[in-house]
Amino acid sequence: MSIILDHVNYTYSSGTAYEIQALKDINIQIEDGQFIGIIGHTGSGKSTLIQHMNGLVKATSGAIYFNGQDIYDEDFDLRNLRTKVGLVFQYPEHQLFETTIFDDVSFGPKNQGLTKDEAGLRAFEALKMVGLDESLYYQSPFDLSGGQKRRVAIAGVLAMRPEMIILDEPTAGLDPKGRDEILDLISKMHDEKNITIVLVSHSMEDVAKYVQRIIVMNDGSVMFDDCPSEVFKHYKELEAAGLAAPQVTYLMHELKERGIDVDTEATTVEEAKRSILKALC
Repeated sequence: MSIILDHVNYTYSSGTAYEIQALKDINIQIEDGQFIGIIGHTGSGKSTLIQHMNGLVKATSGAIYFNGQDIYDEDFDLRNLRTKVGLVFQYPEHQLFETTIFDDVSFGPKNQGLTKDEAGLRAFEALKMVGLDESLYYQSPFDLSGGQKRRVAIAGVLAMRPEMIILDEPTAGLDPKGRDEILDLISKMHDEKNITIVLVSHSMEDVAKYVQRIIVMNDGSVMFDDCPSEVFKHYKELEAAGLAAPQVTYLMHELKERGIDVDTEATTVEEAKRSILKALC
C-alpha cells in the first residue's frame, strides 16, 4: 500500500475575504508498514493534511494516489479508501454514537457488508486488541474515561481491518499513564499487525520514542521529512517555527559543549542513557 500526495494545495473559503491557504505544494509518499509522526504548531496544516489522506477533504489542486490510482478519478471508490485508511479523530466523541460500545465497534464492519455475526466477531477481536475489559462492552461509550473512549474509537477503526491508521492527537488531555498506554497500544498495533501508522502529535518526546520518520509542518508546508535524529539536528530551526526538540536533545548538546563526548543524535532517554554511560566509563 502506498499513498502519494503530489503537489497538493488546499485553500479554505477560496474566493472570499476569509481565504486561507492551509496546504502549500505538499509532496509526500507513505509506504506500507511505516510509522510516521506529523508534528507542527497549531495552524500548521497537520489536521488538514491528514484529512486529505482518506478523502475527507478534496485538494484545491494537485493529486493524491492510493496504490497508484488517483483518488479524484470519477470511478475511484472513496468508501473503500476510507475502509483501508482509517482516521481516529482527536476527540473520540466525534466518532462514537451507538448506545453500546459493542454496537459502536460493530458498526464499521456491518457497513462493509458483513453479517451481524461476522461484524460481532470483528468487534470482539478489536476490543480485545485495544485491551478494553469485557465487562464494559455493553455499556454506553459516553460513560467511559477519556482513555477508554480513545480505545473504543481505535477499536472501531481496527474492526474494519485497515491497512493504515491515522491518529490525530490521540493522547490529548490524558494523564502521563494514559498517554503511555495509548502510545504503547499504537506501537503494538504497528509491530504485530504491520499496520501503517500516521501519528499526529505536538509532543516531541512521543514522536522521538515511537516513530521511524517525522514530517514537520510549518505554515502549510513540509519543513522537514526525515528520521528523528536527522530532524532534531535542526532544533534551532524548529524553535524558530514555534516547536522544540525533545528535552534529551538539549541535554546532549549541553553535555557536548561542556566537553563530554556524548552522541548528540540521541533522541530518547534510553539512547541518551547509553551514550552518557559510555562517555563516563
